[in-house]
Amino acid sequence: MENIIQILAEKLGQKEEHVRNVVRLIDEGNTIPFIARYRKELHGAMDDTTLRNLADQLAYLRGLADRREEVKKAIGAQDRLTEHLAAAIDAAKTLAEVEDLYRPYKQKRRTRASIAKEKGLLPLAEALFGQSRDLPDIHTLAAAYMDAEKNVEDTASALAGASDILAEMVADDAEIRRRLREQIMRRGRLHATASKDEDSVYRLYYQFDQPVSRVQGHQILAINRGEKEGFLKVSVELDRDEALRLVCGTIVKPGSGAAEFVRGAATDGYDRLLFPSMEREIRGALTDTASEGAIHNFALNLKPLLLQPPVKGHVTMGLDPGYRNGCKVAVVDETGKVLDTAVVYPTFGERQKKEAVATLEKLVHQYGVEHISIGNGTASRETEQMACELIAHTPGVRYMIVNEAGASVYSASKLAAEEFPQYDVNLRSAASIARRLQDPLAELVKIDPKAIGVGQYQHDMPQKRLDDTLAGVVEDCVNAVGVDVNTASSALLQRVSGLNAATAKNIVAYREENGTFTSRTQLHKVPKLGPKAFEQCAGFLRVPESKSVLDHTGVHPESYAAAKKLLALCGYTLADVAGGTIPNLSERVKAYGETSAAEECAIGIPTLRDIVKELTKPGRDPRDELPAPVLRTDIMEMKDLAAGMILTGTVRNVIDFGAFVDIGVHQDGLVHISEIADRFIRHPSELLSVGDVVKVVVLAVDAPKKRISLSIKQVKQ
Repeated sequence: MENIIQILAEKLGQKEEHVRNVVRLIDEGNTIPFIARYRKELHGAMDDTTLRNLADQLAYLRGLADRREEVKKAIGAQDRLTEHLAAAIDAAKTLAEVEDLYRPYKQKRRTRASIAKEKGLLPLAEALFGQSRDLPDIHTLAAAYMDAEKNVEDTASALAGASDILAEMVADDAEIRRRLREQIMRRGRLHATASKDEDSVYRLYYQFDQPVSRVQGHQILAINRGEKEGFLKVSVELDRDEALRLVCGTIVKPGSGAAEFVRGAATDGYDRLLFPSMEREIRGALTDTASEGAIHNFALNLKPLLLQPPVKGHVTMGLDPGYRNGCKVAVVDETGKVLDTAVVYPTFGERQKKEAVATLEKLVHQYGVEHISIGNGTASRETEQMACELIAHTPGVRYMIVNEAGASVYSASKLAAEEFPQYDVNLRSAASIARRLQDPLAELVKIDPKAIGVGQYQHDMPQKRLDDTLAGVVEDCVNAVGVDVNTASSALLQRVSGLNAATAKNIVAYREENGTFTSRTQLHKVPKLGPKAFEQCAGFLRVPESKSVLDHTGVHPESYAAAKKLLALCGYTLADVAGGTIPNLSERVKAYGETSAAEECAIGIPTLRDIVKELTKPGRDPRDELPAPVLRTDIMEMKDLAAGMILTGTVRNVIDFGAFVDIGVHQDGLVHISEIADRFIRHPSELLSVGDVVKVVVLAVDAPKKRISLSIKQVKQ
């Protein structure tokens, strides 16, 4: 275990003491959000991303250690485990190295080599492989192994069998595989060609040739999919002569009478077994790396999407566009409660469009609608035109196009049916679209993260790994914001640290049966919410109806005494916190001395600072500090665009080769990575995140292909 701690500390650049504490906390059942927020003194204030990376690396290293033991046990059962081999297995740093060492001892299906061994030709193969200088002529040596009963009729048959055994020995040799793997990664090339004579989305890869070391993750995933769909033939290529020099240079002993025979067997082993095996392994490794990169990119995009600033405190109208079934309308109040619904048909003709505007205008006046949230799906443009006509008659109303990805998935879900039993599927999606503007996080947590639409090739990735990563992102976002225990849905509550689907439903059931929670301590009365779950969740649940202002904050109940002590040291009371009259708390703490104050309150300095931040702004929402989303009052179409126009847009997706930006024309424009900054950047995520509001200049517009090229860096010129 200590070895694992040392490896983790070195990889993550953290102190061993902090890593050891985190491992202990994880093993004790603490969640990452809880550790990140309330155990900072123990881990040196690592953020949630670093902690999750640590947890992933810990799981891998423990899995590696377990696999080492399994392999040693399996080889030991064959009485073939030597001290040297055991030491090599213990020293292996990756699962691939362990599997290479295990390969010669692994039970295989029947092969040419195993058939030759059954004929008693293993000693012959070993003698030839030894390449002793006093070895007799190979045919003379082979003659001793002729056996008609075993179908070894002549020396040629004996030598052919021995060659098969040697070929497999070469293919299974751990050192050869290691060196060849390194050579392929350094000097190999990934090659793709068209497998059928027809155009497709994979045309970029019909004559693709790149060094393995330089091929990009999105290229690997695209090539894999093109191959799977039958459009591409893919291979890894390596200079055969160079590779054979490596293989033969490792095992052939010049000057021996058996050297040429061994060389021939090694060549056969390379062509027939070793290189095909290594090609599969390298492509698998490339795919794994590309998938990890894509999952990481998906997580990077998902986090800012979930943490988009909410547009709170406004009656909002949600419009779910459509042609055949009309445009679905839902009006929700400031809390997201549905007030009214309707269906209008703006695409059926001019008369129906006027009727639709009149219907919406009536709803706007009746309920005091201030904002309109429009889904970006089918018929979105016509719906936006209708909204602009409506706004012309109703000054003060503004609209925003929201990404409706996943809305249909949610509206047909069991959760939506429980929330809106009185509405059909289409009207549920309109309500969801309205709520996405009011509080994106609370609404998006109801949807499978893969359906939100900010990733690449998500269906080609290891699904469990993707699900686990995205679930971690959602959990971190929910806990970073905090949750109102009296208004949150069970879908939101189950993302809170320490809670699950069952305890979340129990909280809602308790709330419905007993009324609103009036303190955090009431959570102890919720069925199946035990002491450990309370410890994990309490700090993230807000109780605005509580008489204690501390229950409104992110201060954990275990630190209430420390918070009160701190206030007393600075001359304040809880009443001052409730009244919002302690803006100078931070200055007073610094004047008193953070170290002295922390010692007086029996807490660490990181916790002290967090308490100060919470007491200064009780009930604060970190999303409020972000730039507000762009709300519009007019419409612009693609035909209105011209090169050189400078526009304000919102980043919708960040990918390996650039970022897609919504500039309000129903077709996101692409800012290529080369147009993001004047300096070199490895990935667009270094400078851009989903939800960022940016200034862009139009470079080119291709209306027939619906392509818009944008630049960020040229805005400054």
